[in-house]
Amino acid sequence: MKFFLDSTHLKRRVAAGSFVIAAAMIAPQTLAHSVDERVKQLENQLRVIQNQLNQIKAESKKDLEQATQAKDTAIQARDTAIQAKDKAVAATEQANLAVSRGDRQDRKSRMLFFRGGFAHAAQGRNGVTLQSNVAPLGAQEQGDKDAWYVGAGIDWRLTRDVWGVMSRTDVFAELMFEYKRFGGQQGNVLANSPTQLAGPVIGATVADNPRNVTVSQFTLTAAPKIKFLEGSKLRPWIIPAGLAIHVISPPSESITVLTPGVMFAAGADYNIWKDFYVGLDARYHVTGGKHDGVNVDGLTAGGYLGIGF
Repeated sequence: MKFFLDSTHLKRRVAAGSFVIAAAMIAPQTLAHSVDERVKQLENQLRVIQNQLNQIKAESKKDLEQATQAKDTAIQARDTAIQAKDKAVAATEQANLAVSRGDRQDRKSRMLFFRGGFAHAAQGRNGVTLQSNVAPLGAQEQGDKDAWYVGAGIDWRLTRDVWGVMSRTDVFAELMFEYKRFGGQQGNVLANSPTQLAGPVIGATVADNPRNVTVSQFTLTAAPKIKFLEGSKLRPWIIPAGLAIHVISPPSESITVLTPGVMFAAGADYNIWKDFYVGLDARYHVTGGKHDGVNVDGLTAGGYLGIGF
């Protein structure tokens, strides 16, 4: 009986020891498996965290780009607003300047001017009471070639920019008249009082009764005048060609007094104060030679005083 109990007790011990040995052998494997699982879990968690960090980084980069783009858009909008403001200010200033200049130009779009100076004829004047082939008696003198002149005229602006062809260039219509005096000469027999052609006069001779003959010329012109440098105080101008009608005194030997011709001119005027101007001009008249024995070709050169209105 005792032996049986001892045997049973021994078996229990052997079984317990076997269990302990088996557990000791299994435990490392289980522990290693548990560590591997834990490492995998940690790796998965790190991977998830990394993905989250990458996502956050990408979102942050996108937000930064959007913020930068929004900033650039705001800067561009600000610059556009500033440019628009500057353009508006410039347009306003230009409009005010244009209005001011337009008012000033409207006041000066017309000019009344008074001229005077020196004149020179291409040929000494013949005439019915001067040198005459019709009545070659008495004094036979031609008129002087040199003269003085006075005149006046008006400029009326037609366009400010040559009808869109040239900027800062005005075209005016000029209407002008002038009087030239070439001096006086002793007249021929027809200028004596009474004329010897009427018969002998008792107690009178040609030398006793001469009359002085004043040689003069009246000229009326109409021409386009092109003025440059609009808006400037100094404005040069030209007349490419204009119509001129000359009235001569004394008449020609054919008793004609009118001679048409062409006028060419150039000059410049200067705005000295408000609507007052001074200027210089030179003009040349061409009539195509003699008409009824008289040639009135010649030039004038002098100055003028203008008043804009």
